[in-house]
Amino acid sequence: MAEQHLPEIDEKALDEVVTFTSDLIRIDTTNHGGGDCKERPAAEYAAALLSEAGLEPTILERTPGRGNVVARIAGTDSSAHALLVHGHLDVVPAEVADWSVHPFSGEVRDGVVWGRGAVDMKNMDAMILATVRQWARVGFRPRRDIVIAFTADEEASAEDGSGFLADQHADLFEGCTEGISESGAFTFHDGSGKQIYPIGAGERGTGWLQLTAHGKAGHGSKVNPANAVVRLAAAVTRIGDHEWPIRLTPTVRAALSELAALYGIDADVNAADFDADALLTRLGPAASLVEATVRNSTNPTMLKSGYKVNVIPGEAVAHIDGRFLPGAEDEFRAALDMLTGEHVDWEFHHREVALQAPVDSPTFAKMRAAVQEFAPEGHTVPYCMSGGTDAKQFSRLGITGYGFAPLKLPEGFDYQALFHGVDERVPVEALHFGVRVLDRFLRSA
Repeated sequence: MAEQHLPEIDEKALDEVVTFTSDLIRIDTTNHGGGDCKERPAAEYAAALLSEAGLEPTILERTPGRGNVVARIAGTDSSAHALLVHGHLDVVPAEVADWSVHPFSGEVRDGVVWGRGAVDMKNMDAMILATVRQWARVGFRPRRDIVIAFTADEEASAEDGSGFLADQHADLFEGCTEGISESGAFTFHDGSGKQIYPIGAGERGTGWLQLTAHGKAGHGSKVNPANAVVRLAAAVTRIGDHEWPIRLTPTVRAALSELAALYGIDADVNAADFDADALLTRLGPAASLVEATVRNSTNPTMLKSGYKVNVIPGEAVAHIDGRFLPGAEDEFRAALDMLTGEHVDWEFHHREVALQAPVDSPTFAKMRAAVQEFAPEGHTVPYCMSGGTDAKQFSRLGITGYGFAPLKLPEGFDYQALFHGVDERVPVEALHFGVRVLDRFLRSA
């Protein structure tokens, strides 16, 4: 079926994407972990805007106050697979004293929207809402069914969000084979004038670990060869110092190949003797798009032991932020068995799968085309995300996830540093670009 030709995104949509971003920031949905969050007010806000656009959104909760919103836009081709477009409503905590503006003010100053969630990811939520409402004004229906989902709890376990939806409400996502969400299609400036737009086509798996060292409790003044703290410290040091081997996934190979071509570097990424680390050193700042995803990783983050300085505890605990590549989980587990040693047990505190999405799919090509239409000077490349998103949980339903939340950012604007950072903000022009590109992609999808 031929694509409907519509007017450009109108001024109302451009105004609304800014207003919605600001309004959502002002709704404090801080996720402190352990169930301490209330997304319901933001869910009700989004549901009301969808209802005004003629949709029938449903608010669902596993836990009271942890609101999720799901709505479906009927497409014109009933034989086409549906597309999931999702964003999360919760945000990480913000220390007010550290910020230049109040993190929940949603202030618009000098062409920039400030506040927690401005890039992660209430901006994308606002783009989705503005786009859907534009379609309602002009009477547009997409080719495929599009399922809109705004989720709770992405910044913790997702048990009250996408995990709950995938496990308990799979029927709402019937027919969905692909999905888009955060962390892709943003401007990366390399410092030499090139503008790169990485589009997410994979995620490392999440392996948050708890290590427990066992020993013999005793007096702090006595010789104790079975000191649990010493055993734990040795294991943590081994894990922190471990050099994980290079493991290139198809997405990362594609990223390295395209970046090498962009910089005029002759590199055969499929060769048996290909040296990924050597190529990364030649890519300059652009290496940061790939370097965290060429291998597994384990970063110690938390330690807990003892209750008094002169008492040797019988147990000590550490937490490790582990990430593993698609196809590399078995290697990850085996390495942890070796590194922890005989007196330290380890277990997954939280585990989610690694993801891989094809970069030669029609959907990926349409994402590229949408970005390049509005940023012809840019260079789109695939990349694998070092962290994780709700796409992990939705993959349980057979949905292939991509990272596509477009933003055109000025040079010097460190987008990646603002994720969970201080003074999180997004330029108004970036939001305008994003809603135009999102609209263009969804109309072609």
